[in-house]
Amino acid sequence: MVAAMASTAEPSSSPYSASAPDVEILRSLRRLARDLAAADPPAPFLRAVFASVSRRARLLVAVFDDLLLLGAAVALPRSASLCLREVLLVLQRFKAVVADCSARSRMRLLLQSDEVAARVRELQHDLATLLDILPVGELGLADDVADLLTLASRQCRRRAPEAAAEQELKASVLALIQEVEREIVPERERLEAILEEVAINDPASCSQEIEILEREIGDRLAERWTSAMIALVGLLRYAKCVLFSAATPRPLDSKVEADDDDTEPLAPPPDFRCPISLDLMRDPVVSASGQTYDRESITRWFGAGKSTCPKTGQVLTNLELVPNKALKNLISRWCRENGVAMEGSEPGKPEPAPPVAANKAAVEAARMTASFLVKKLSASFSPGSDNRVVHEIRLLAKSGSESRAFIGEAGAVPLLVPLLNSEDAALQLNSVTALLNLSILDANKKRIMHADGAVAALCEVMGSGATWRAKENAAATVLSLSAVHTYRRRLGRNPLVIEKVVLLVRTGPPSTKKDALAALLCLSAERENVGKLTAAAVLASLAKRGGAEAIVNIDGAVAKLVAEMRRGTEWSRECAAAALVLLCRRAGAAAASQVLAINGVEWAIWELMGSGSERARRKAASLGRTCRRWAAANAAQNADCPTSTVSTATVAAS
Repeated sequence: MVAAMASTAEPSSSPYSASAPDVEILRSLRRLARDLAAADPPAPFLRAVFASVSRRARLLVAVFDDLLLLGAAVALPRSASLCLREVLLVLQRFKAVVADCSARSRMRLLLQSDEVAARVRELQHDLATLLDILPVGELGLADDVADLLTLASRQCRRRAPEAAAEQELKASVLALIQEVEREIVPERERLEAILEEVAINDPASCSQEIEILEREIGDRLAERWTSAMIALVGLLRYAKCVLFSAATPRPLDSKVEADDDDTEPLAPPPDFRCPISLDLMRDPVVSASGQTYDRESITRWFGAGKSTCPKTGQVLTNLELVPNKALKNLISRWCRENGVAMEGSEPGKPEPAPPVAANKAAVEAARMTASFLVKKLSASFSPGSDNRVVHEIRLLAKSGSESRAFIGEAGAVPLLVPLLNSEDAALQLNSVTALLNLSILDANKKRIMHADGAVAALCEVMGSGATWRAKENAAATVLSLSAVHTYRRRLGRNPLVIEKVVLLVRTGPPSTKKDALAALLCLSAERENVGKLTAAAVLASLAKRGGAEAIVNIDGAVAKLVAEMRRGTEWSRECAAAALVLLCRRAGAAAASQVLAINGVEWAIWELMGSGSERARRKAASLGRTCRRWAAANAAQNADCPTSTVSTATVAAS
């Protein structure tokens, strides 16, 4: 009912306009009074407060019905018309209070219940004053209708008794927070009773409450209660696992089916893509030109010394960025509806700092939740139960560094690794994503790398995972693990890791290729890995930019690429040719001189043009043209020095 009230709000122009007809004012008054009379209380503990509003509104509905009958035939007296317009404003404020309270989290509403009750009392007093000065005698109302106005005014002035139950519930919640701070585990029955009183009685309502609370904390909507709200988020996560874990619904992003090789993840709408990166915007901001970009992309643009709008070319008067909250809300909704991750930290990078640091109660609640979930997972023998628990671990691991540490310390990693081989697509996805979220913490990187069969299981997911999302997250986990020098070397030495990541580069959809290429670029930073990775690593540098010169400076890298172009598989020859073209374009003479100095390179180019794939022939021809141009330019500058062992006629033929 409240949603309906919000959606039927009238434009501010017609009811408030001085020229609006009296009949229109009366219709608006009746409509508002009916809405208020039928509105449900925003929360059970505020039932008494809003029930009084509903009773007054029902009395006014009868009055406005009678006035409409009179007003349709005769114009209202001016004093009455003006007074009723003021009544309309008060009813609009009542409606706004109902809508605002309904949009708040239940816990925040409980913490601020005193303020809400005071606001309602203030509006009732204003309404009583207006009803008292309304010239009832000039309206020609029937006696019984006039009595209703008098009754409504008297009820508005009546002070409601203090809500003892509401204050007791609020005190119970605050006491529970203090107990958690002292590391006292809440009693199940007590926790269940408190949540029942605020109408949080199933996993869906609990998840929604957590989401709304987190948004309110981020928007700093209640500074006085921020600390308590942060603690309540942790407490609700714990309650969700303890009270509702047996009935946790499978979330939208876990409703997956085995993907076909040709299936690609859902592409975001064009308006949700950043004009710079063309990726889904995670933090949209508006520049001085009025164009919207993802914060990371436009910040990088400004960091490169540019002060123009990337889309319009306009010189910006300033480099200030304003958050586009409306668009971010739309993107968040689209992500939720389509099972797309929205706010996860980029693998291998520290997560953004939370708007407010976690407090003692929130930290202890996270520790209790992690311990409970890991114990439950270790005792579970059902794939369905496993999936629900792993999904909660995945969500908890996303919530902050402390939670990741607690999950790792509780022993989750060895329990998650075997689940990567599950035939249940949702369980596999939740397991690999949980490991990805955990791997952001360095201590958990060590736990994953030392867990029996962890690397092999990640390779298995990359090679034959049930969904592209699972394969992508497995590659992202490899990228995250590769951030540590020792693990980067170990992973690069593993031929299975290289094989599976390259397979994703070759066959995956765009989003999967991006993570796989990033992983290969990271692995290629190790000199001893270059022999296995050169072609793919340079392709990765093409995606990430700036890596060509580093590859050229590695001893023997170019020579190995040429050897691969000559003797490798069809795919590796194609990649090697593409990599050499890129090196020559990006690194210039440093790369071209090395290519031309290798004996037999002309034969390798000619042979690939004749027997390679279509893309390989195209890259070989491009490499030949590049070498020819460089040789000609070098010869013009220094005619006395031979520039290449490649014959001009041979290269020209390519």
